[in-house]
Amino acid sequence: MKNESGHWAICPNCQGRGKRGRRIRKKVRLLYQRQLGEFEKMKGAGPSPVRPTAHLELCLNCLGSGLIPAVARTIANQENYPHIAIIGGGIGGVALAVACLHRGIPFTLYERDSGFDVRSQGYGLTLQQASKAIEGFGIFGLEAGVISTRHVVHTTAGKVVGEWGMRKWMHSGSKKSPKRTNVHIARQSLRLALLEQLGGVNAVAWGHQLVDFKECEGEGVDLRFQVSGEIKQAKADLVVGADGIRSVVRSILIGDESPLRYLGCVVILGICALADLDGIQSDLLDSATVFQTANGNERIYIMPYAADSVMWQLSFPMAENDAKVLSAKGAQALKDEACRRTPWHDPIPQILAATPLARVSGYPVYDRELLTAEDLEKGAKATLIGDAAHPMSPFKGQGANQALLDALALARAISKGCWSSSQWRDVGVRASVLTEFETEMLARSAIKVEGSAEAAEFLHSDIVLYEGDEPRGRSRS
Repeated sequence: MKNESGHWAICPNCQGRGKRGRRIRKKVRLLYQRQLGEFEKMKGAGPSPVRPTAHLELCLNCLGSGLIPAVARTIANQENYPHIAIIGGGIGGVALAVACLHRGIPFTLYERDSGFDVRSQGYGLTLQQASKAIEGFGIFGLEAGVISTRHVVHTTAGKVVGEWGMRKWMHSGSKKSPKRTNVHIARQSLRLALLEQLGGVNAVAWGHQLVDFKECEGEGVDLRFQVSGEIKQAKADLVVGADGIRSVVRSILIGDESPLRYLGCVVILGICALADLDGIQSDLLDSATVFQTANGNERIYIMPYAADSVMWQLSFPMAENDAKVLSAKGAQALKDEACRRTPWHDPIPQILAATPLARVSGYPVYDRELLTAEDLEKGAKATLIGDAAHPMSPFKGQGANQALLDALALARAISKGCWSSSQWRDVGVRASVLTEFETEMLARSAIKVEGSAEAAEFLHSDIVLYEGDEPRGRSRS
């Protein structure tokens, strides 16, 4: 969708949801009315009839984004909507800020780092479900993104045991077609694209480390931050923890009842420029191919990072203490370990050897036990999104996708549930917004958390080596 102004507003036809309810058929409506009448005659005896709901369909006015071009930035509706304190300026937090901006929801985005580039923000991301949902943030094209059209699985000797993707389907004459494309992008590139929607990095309250927050009866939430060695206070109507796997908001909200859970393996990551592979000829390095190689214990996954570079991710089982020690030794030890474990087919050894130490890191892999609705209900004016709510292993590539979906879902829920200022102020933001949002988020993310935990096991077993042209683990357990 072309937009010369760069500004967006919610679509009036679907109220920013991207979908519209179909008209309920007359037959169904009349049946419900008849059942309701009989129920009332029986003075409530027996089960009450269920009100029919309309099936949702794509909104043709906004083509599913929930947004339309606007001549100017949407003005925050301070009267109708609660003021949101977003804690954490990573992908999920910035995405929520953008979604709120376009919907006129007032917010302040707080980040503990002193600036955009102060701390590493990870490596590459693969947008799967979120490759379409990203349009709900006013982003209709990612210039820094790379689309993969082929995925190949090898044995360590280089034998292909699986291949899929658009090129495979087109060549085979299969009628299969992908529902979406996978877009690979550097985390910082996506973060910057989102920040540009906000007007740049100055839209973030940098250097704000949350100390604590306290919900006040009928008066919102009091927050305390440490800023340049001083304690500063702020107010909000709703606190959203988007502050990662070691979330301060989560700790304050539900305590330490759900500690980190080690998934039994360590990950070593690196980024290698294609220019540093001079003389290496391989169709795997065409900037549109994802490939992985495994032996039943170690597994390496290599994907486009940008048009001129690749990212590799080596993972293998290791005792937790050993994984912590290896990670703490730094880049040289991590690279040496990776090279020692992967004397495999070309171009894997060459990629690892050419990766500069500054682009190598590693860490033990953790997630947490799944949250319950009861956990989140401890906060009447607070909730969690992204890794703060549902951290997971990187092996399904779902962390950033779920954070983006969380952010969009929460902004849409606020827009829908707080259209009248009196509504949420009278019954509370939990009843108006949070309960419904969290129910959907927990159900959706639970599947991904469980799947990524399972992947941490089966990707380092013989399952990954079975021959079949489909993603590993889809049909085997």
